[in-house]
Amino acid sequence: MLDSISTILMALWHQDFAALLAPGSATLIYMVVGGLILLESGFIPAAPFPCDSVVVLSGTLAAVGVLNPLAILAVIIICAALGSWLAYLQGRWLNRLPRVQSWVNAVPSNRLATVDKLLMRHGLVALFTARFIPVVRSLLPLMMGMRVSEAPKFHYFSWLSAVLWTFLLVGIGFSLPSLPEPISKAVTMGLMAAPVITLTIAVSSAIIFKVRKMMQNRSVQ
Repeated sequence: MLDSISTILMALWHQDFAALLAPGSATLIYMVVGGLILLESGFIPAAPFPCDSVVVLSGTLAAVGVLNPLAILAVIIICAALGSWLAYLQGRWLNRLPRVQSWVNAVPSNRLATVDKLLMRHGLVALFTARFIPVVRSLLPLMMGMRVSEAPKFHYFSWLSAVLWTFLLVGIGFSLPSLPEPISKAVTMGLMAAPVITLTIAVSSAIIFKVRKMMQNRSVQ
């Protein structure tokens, strides 16, 4: 069983259609895709998982008859929303820690009020946008868990953004087989590279911010 799951995982990672089209692989594909989406949406260390390209690939597999379109849509939406809920719960738990509370209390109250207003007013747009950015996909729900106390409103934002994100990416994947081969390959390569590019930008920005802050502290001293 573990060998079969590992094979499907590597096939998804490398976009190996020959392995994915093998008879009897559909059930394992549902399991692996759902697990990847759940982990990547709920836990920051799982950010390197190529979930965007996996969702698009799932749409392509549905288009060629390997997967049931309605079933894969349901699996991805449910796992994406549950993953965000796990991240939200982590934020609720972290918010109870004294160290985290001291960090929050150090922020001016007017700034916190601005953050709360933005999260409440633009929660759907923020969560939908975050789903396309590794790390931020699980980081934003975690932050909302620390600042948004109304769980029903979070669930509304989370499930609706999961539905929009899933339909968009699965729809792109579903349409790829009908495109000319050169265009289909170019789109597929772009989608595979996008998570790596966004993750690199996010990590580079964090490093630059950290270095600039250290240099500013040294200049003050």
